[in-house]
Amino acid sequence: MTPLEAYSAPDDWARSQVALRALVLLGPVLSVLAAGPAGHAPPWWLVAVVAALAGASAWVPDSPFGVAPLLVVLGWWAAGLGHSTSAWVLAGAAGLVVAHVAGVLASYGPATMQVDAATVRLWARRGVLVLLTAPVAWAVSRLLGDEPEQPGVWVLGIVASCVAAVLATAALTGEEER
Repeated sequence: MTPLEAYSAPDDWARSQVALRALVLLGPVLSVLAAGPAGHAPPWWLVAVVAALAGASAWVPDSPFGVAPLLVVLGWWAAGLGHSTSAWVLAGAAGLVVAHVAGVLASYGPATMQVDAATVRLWARRGVLVLLTAPVAWAVSRLLGDEPEQPGVWVLGIVASCVAAVLATAALTGEEER
């Protein structure tokens, strides 16, 4: 059996897998398109590259190249917008988080396997917790955008990120044990 034969045709896929894989496909594409209203519209070929990479990731969500469309989108946003504080970055972040969480869920089994609702709820809560950091980071960047860079601000940011990660891990670990 060849590697491609191991994957079933889309008409055999479970409904939950179809929905999750659609989110894996659409999330990065919508994220890169959100850069347009923010002032850095992507060229058509970049949207096509992101769509192709996201499509491949949706087809085989457990593959190592699943991170590729996310990195291309992040690269476009980082290279094009620089210090922009457009609210459209929140839409871009949402698309990437949704695509990543959907990819994780879709990779739990073959395309013919229905994904358990409890598992979807667990990962949706985790995704929302991660996504809550985006508006906070955006607000801080808006507040401090015109200020000169303070010594130690990067260290403070890393410490805050580590504390947030530890608190989230503790909260989620306690939740799973109950």
